[in-house]
Amino acid sequence: MDRRRFFTAAGLTAVSYRRVWGANEKIRVGLIGAGGQGQANWRGFMKNTDVTPAAVCDVYEPNLEKALSMAEGQARGFRDFRKLIELKDIDAVIVATPDHWHAIPTILACQAGKDVYVEKPLSLFIREGRVMVDTARRYNRVVQVGSQQRSGPHYAKAIEIIRSGQLGKIHHIHAAFLRNALPGWGKAPDEPPPANLDWDMWLGPAPKVPYNRLRAIYHFRWYWDYSGGQMTNFGAHDVDIARWALNARAAQAVAGFGGRFALGGPGETPDVQEVIYQFPDCVVNWSVREMNGEGRSGLTFHGTKATMFLTRRGIEILGETWRGEGAPKTPQAADAKLPGSEQHSAHIRNFLDCVKTRKRPNADVEEGHLTAVMCHLGNIATRLGRSVRWDSEKEQIVGDAEANRMCDRPYRAPWKLG
Repeated sequence: MDRRRFFTAAGLTAVSYRRVWGANEKIRVGLIGAGGQGQANWRGFMKNTDVTPAAVCDVYEPNLEKALSMAEGQARGFRDFRKLIELKDIDAVIVATPDHWHAIPTILACQAGKDVYVEKPLSLFIREGRVMVDTARRYNRVVQVGSQQRSGPHYAKAIEIIRSGQLGKIHHIHAAFLRNALPGWGKAPDEPPPANLDWDMWLGPAPKVPYNRLRAIYHFRWYWDYSGGQMTNFGAHDVDIARWALNARAAQAVAGFGGRFALGGPGETPDVQEVIYQFPDCVVNWSVREMNGEGRSGLTFHGTKATMFLTRRGIEILGETWRGEGAPKTPQAADAKLPGSEQHSAHIRNFLDCVKTRKRPNADVEEGHLTAVMCHLGNIATRLGRSVRWDSEKEQIVGDAEANRMCDRPYRAPWKLG
C-alpha cells in the first residue's frame, strides 16, 4: 500500500499551522452531516461554553433545517460541504455523514487547516483510513474518531483492572451486539428522489444507482457501497475496546462467517455474523445477530482468575474457581460491580481540549484506523468465506491477491482518493 498518495481537490488551498489558543477562546465549529448522530454531536458540542456553532451542511433539507434551528440563528447553512470547509473562520468540523462520506471531508478539512471530529468507523475501506491518518499528520491536525467509549471513565478503569493482572491472563474476549429488528423493513420500489434531497451528492463517490428510501438515511448500513454493516457500526466500538485492552496494534489472522439470514427486505450486509480474531496469546470473537430471544450485548473478558462483563452501564467481575487437580476451591479473585459513566460529552470535551492544547485525543485518528482495519478484515473474511492473515506493518493481507483488492475501492468520478 502506497502511503504517499493523498487526495487533492482543485480550489482548496492546503495550509498547515499551529494556533495558540486562549483558555476561554471560542472554537467555531461546523457540522457536516446533520442526521441523527450528527444532531446528537451538534447538541453535545453546543453544551460547551467555548463552542460557537458556525455552519451546517447536509444534502437533505429537513436535517439541515433542524440543525440550523438548534444553533438558534448562529450558523450558516450549506448543501455542499466544500463550501463549509472553505470558510476561513471555521476552526473545527464534525463529520457525521454515512460511512462512505467520512474520508473526503476529513481529508479536505485537514488540508484546509481545520481539526476534525469524525464519526466511527473512520473509513469505508482500508486504504482510505491510511490516507486519512497520513493527511492528519502531514497537516498537524487533531482528528478525534467518535469511539466515545475511549473517554468513558469506567472503560478506562476496566483497562486498568485488566492490565493490573486482577483478572489473571486474558485468553479470550467475547463481544456481542444483539438486537430485535424482526421482521425487518419490508420492500420499497426505486423512485425519483425527494425534491428536498440531493441524491447525487448523497451518493458522492459511491456508484450511481436509483433512489430507494431503503438505501438512504439509517438504511445505508445495509449496503456495502456505503457501510460495513453492524461490524463497522457497533462492532467498531467493541473491537476497539478489545484491542485497547490487549494493547495490540492488530490481529494476526481473521476468520468470518455470516450472511443475511433473518431480516426480510433488501440489503447486503449481514444480520448474522461471527468474526474470530487471532492475537498472539488471545482469541477475540465478535458476534451480531438479529433475534427475538434473550441475549447479552457487550464485552466479556475471560481471565484465568476472573471474568469481567463490560458494557456502557458498568463493570461486573466474577471470580473464577479453579477445578484442576490440587486447585484451591475458593475463587481466585473477588467479585465486584462498578457503575457506568458518561462517555459522549466527555469525548467531545476531550476533542475540544486537544484543539487548544494540540495533544493527541483519546480516540486519535491512528487508533480509529487500526480499529477500522480490524472491522474491514472481518468483513473481507466473511465475504470471501475464508480466513485471512494480516501484515500490520505493510498493511497488506498476506498471500491473497483477491482479498487485497478488497482493501481499496474505486471512487465514482469526479471524486478521487490519491
